[in-house]
Amino acid sequence: MPFAFDTTYARLPDRLWARVDPTPVPSPRILAFNEELAAVLGLAPDELAAVELVEILAGNRIPAGSEPIALAYAGHQFGNFVPQLGDGRAILLGEVVGGDGRRYDVQLKGPGRTPFSRGGDGRAAIGPVLREFVMSEAMVALGVPTTRALAAVATGASVLRDQPLPGAVLTRVAASHLRIGTLQFLAARADVEGLRGLVEYALARHYPTVDRSEGAALALLDAVVGRQAELVASWLGVGFVHGVMNTDNTSISGETIDYGPCAFLDAYDPRRSFSSIDHHGRYAFANQPRIAQWNLARLAETLIPLVEDGDSRAIEILTRRIETWGSRFDDAYMVVMRRKLGFTAVRPGDEGLLAELLAAMAANRADYTLTFRRLAEVAAGGSTEAWLAGFADSSAAREWIPRWRARLAEEDGAGQPGGGEATAARMRAVNPAFIPRNHQIEAMIAAATAGDLGPLQRLRRVLARPYDDQPAEADLAVPPGDEQWGYRTFCGT
Repeated sequence: MPFAFDTTYARLPDRLWARVDPTPVPSPRILAFNEELAAVLGLAPDELAAVELVEILAGNRIPAGSEPIALAYAGHQFGNFVPQLGDGRAILLGEVVGGDGRRYDVQLKGPGRTPFSRGGDGRAAIGPVLREFVMSEAMVALGVPTTRALAAVATGASVLRDQPLPGAVLTRVAASHLRIGTLQFLAARADVEGLRGLVEYALARHYPTVDRSEGAALALLDAVVGRQAELVASWLGVGFVHGVMNTDNTSISGETIDYGPCAFLDAYDPRRSFSSIDHHGRYAFANQPRIAQWNLARLAETLIPLVEDGDSRAIEILTRRIETWGSRFDDAYMVVMRRKLGFTAVRPGDEGLLAELLAAMAANRADYTLTFRRLAEVAAGGSTEAWLAGFADSSAAREWIPRWRARLAEEDGAGQPGGGEATAARMRAVNPAFIPRNHQIEAMIAAATAGDLGPLQRLRRVLARPYDDQPAEADLAVPPGDEQWGYRTFCGT
C-alpha cells in the first residue's frame, strides 16, 4: 500500500481520541498533488498514479496499517476557554516515518463528521482547501516552519456554506497534531496521569535531546517557548498574519498550523487583522508575539501539577519561565530583521533603526514585501528614488536611508569591491519577491471553483521560488489597490 504506517498516537489513552472512519465521497479527483512531499513520505513514483492512492486521499479507502482517529483537545478561542473541541472535520490516518528519518502525521481535512463535529458537516469546500495548500507550501519555500499539504482532492459533492460550493479534502502532513489545547483537555479533567504521559510522549517525539535535569514538564515548556519564539519571529519577517491564534491552533512542535483566516500583509499596518470574526484585532499582525506569550502561559498552567510539590511554588517557577519570552522573542525577531536589513553583526541601535523604518512604512502604507525587497537593490547601488517611490510621503524614509547606509558600512567587507552586491545577494535571499498575495489567492479560488486550475498551477510554480526575481511572473508581485483595506478572510467551516 502507498503508506507504511507506524502509528503511536492511537496507542495513547483513548480519552485523547475517538475511532472514526472517513465518509466516502462520490467521485474523487486530484486537484493538486505535492510530489516532492510524497517522495519524503516514501511514496514510489508508480504509486502516485494508482487509483488506490486517490481513494485513500479522498477518504474512500482505509489503507492497510491505518488506524483512523479524530483527536480530542480543548482550547482558548479568542480568550474564552472551551473544555472540549477536537477534530470536527479532520481524521488522522496515521504516522509515517519519512525517508529523512522524521515522523509525520498524515491527516485528512474535510472527510466527514466525527464525534467532535458539534453539529457541523465535517466537510470542506474547495476554497479553504486550496488556500491551505498554496499558503502552507508557500511558507515552506519562504523558510517558515509549517504543516504541509500533500494533496487536494475534489469530492464530486457539494457542501453548503452561504451557498452550495464544490467539496474537497485536503491531506495535511505535520510533525504532529499535538497542541497546547491537547494538554488543556487533560488539565481541564484534572487528569494528572494523562498529562504526565502526554508530556513524555511530546518530549520523545519532538524534543528527545533537551536537558531534563529540572524535570520533564519544565523541559517541554522551555523547548516550546523557544520554538514558538522562532516561529512567530519568522511570521513577522514575511508579513504573515495567522488570524486565529487560539491555543488549539498552537502546535507543540512549533509549526504553523491552521490556515483558515490567515493572510499576508500588503501595505504595512501593524494593527492589521483580516479574520471576519476577529472584531477587536486580538490577532492583529503586531499582537502576535503578545498572544503567543499568552498562549504559552496557558500551557504553563496545565503543567502546574507536574512541577514541585504545591501549586504556589510551581506557579512561581513556571511564571519565571514564561517571563523569559520577551528576551527570547526579541532575540529571535532581531535575527530575522537584521538579515532583512542586510546586517550580519549585532550593533547597538539596530532596534531603533528598524523601528524608524517600520514607522515610516506604516505612516505611508508602504508595501511590506516590496519595501524590503527593493532595499536590496539600493544596497547594490540601485536608485534610491525608485525605493522612495513606494512611500506616499518619502520625507521620513529619505532621512532614514543615510543612517541605514552608515550602519551597513560597519559590516565586514561592505566597503570592499563587490561588497554592495554581496550585501544585496544576502538581502534577496531573505526578502521575498513573491508572497501569496491575498487578491491572487482569491482569484485562484474563484477560478478553481469554476473549474479552471491554471491560476492554481501558476501560483504553485511561482511561489516555490519566492526569492527569485522571475521577471515573466512580475504581475504576481504587484500589490492590490485600495480594495485591500476591505479584505476579509473566513475560517471555512
